[in-house]
Order: sequence, then C-alpha cells, then structure tokens
Amino acid sequence: MAAYVISEIEVREPEAMERYRDLAARSIAQYGGRYLVRGGPAEAVEGGPPAKTLIIVEFPSMARLREWYASPEYAEALGERWKALDRRLVFVEGAAPA
Repeated sequence: MAAYVISEIEVREPEAMERYRDLAARSIAQYGGRYLVRGGPAEAVEGGPPAKTLIIVEFPSMARLREWYASPEYAEALGERWKALDRRLVFVEGAAPA
C-alpha cells in the first residue's frame, strides 16, 4: 500500500533550499518515491492559519518511505535542511483499494 510524506515548509535560506531540494529529489527517486505536489499555490479553504508551501511525495510502501528517511542519501540532504527550511513533516499510509 502506498505511503505519503506531507511537508509544510517555510524557506529560511534560498541557496540552502536549492541544495536541499536537489539532494532530497535524488534520494527520493532512488527509493522509489515520486512528487505529487511540489510547492504550487495552496489555499486554506477552512480553518487554521494560512497554508504554507506544501510538498507531497508518494512511496510504494511505508517501509520504503521509512527506509528513505533513514538512508545515508537523505542524511546528506538533512544536513542542508536545518539551514534551508522550517517544516512540519507527516508520514501517512494511503487508503486500501476499494
């Protein structure tokens, strides 16, 4: 069953963000992930504060998603992440096929 990483971000440093984005994208592809949403305009229609920049990545399974997150390839991106952006990160399993 597919699993998803949902990131809500605020960029801190644009140059570090570019480095993070490149490293993260390579590692995501290596672990079978694909971007579904990558920072397009977001509109909060109900409740809460205004929407921040959203990124949604799909992985083949929660196991593969967790493997990616703990990987040495993504660790390199995480080194840039702390300079690049603030974020809320959520892992969620997809719905079972009907």
